[in-house]
Amino acid sequence: MLAKASAAGYEAFPNMPSRRLLVVIPTYNERDNLEELFTGIRQYLPDADIQIVDDASPDGTAEWAEELGKRLGRVSVRRRPGKLGIGSAYRDAFREGLIQGYERLVSMDGDLSHEPQYLPALVEKTESADVAIGSRYMHGISVLNWDLHRLALSVGGNAYTRLVTGLPIKDCTSGFQCFRREVLERVDVGRLRSNGYGFLVELKFLAHRLGFRLAEVPIVFVDRRFGASKNGVATIFKSMWTVSTLPFWRH
Repeated sequence: MLAKASAAGYEAFPNMPSRRLLVVIPTYNERDNLEELFTGIRQYLPDADIQIVDDASPDGTAEWAEELGKRLGRVSVRRRPGKLGIGSAYRDAFREGLIQGYERLVSMDGDLSHEPQYLPALVEKTESADVAIGSRYMHGISVLNWDLHRLALSVGGNAYTRLVTGLPIKDCTSGFQCFRREVLERVDVGRLRSNGYGFLVELKFLAHRLGFRLAEVPIVFVDRRFGASKNGVATIFKSMWTVSTLPFWRH
């Protein structure tokens, strides 16, 4: 029997294992990365379910994910009609994950820049914190294979984000995170506004404003080996505009 619905409107599943895990991975043309990524997740987080949210990748990412899922098990693929944005991908998948009763929900990229070896530490950190963030900047700069221009944009963007939002963390724009379900319920994740990368900051900002505990786990971020980055200059500046206006939004 289901418990009462939470304030955010999702059903609670009190009899589920306390660490039932869902790893959410938005994809666009990530076919070449999937087998290594899935194998790594299975190695380091064997109890996790995986959900791919694919925005109609022309390289057959969704089809290959489904094929790998038949082999590995516990892989679901959410197909979308086009490029709708990483924020909307996480929003849809997190909302469905709450309905299905997951207690921990992880966000990570599909390009192998977020290495699966850090997943156990992220999940474990949510035993003492509500949001665990894979941080590129917790101990200096831990980024490989970025040129100075891209690194400067990221470091400067994080400094600006901390200034505007008051977030007490080093890596405000990280997309490698683990959330306790209570966080996503309280912020009402289905109603968050950002569709692009600004979603990653919006979610942290609201969690912090509601009094949830944010903690960082050091990672080494390695730039993608296959495919092209989706983070152009226009995307970065659009995210910074979202950050600039975020404290003034009515949520």
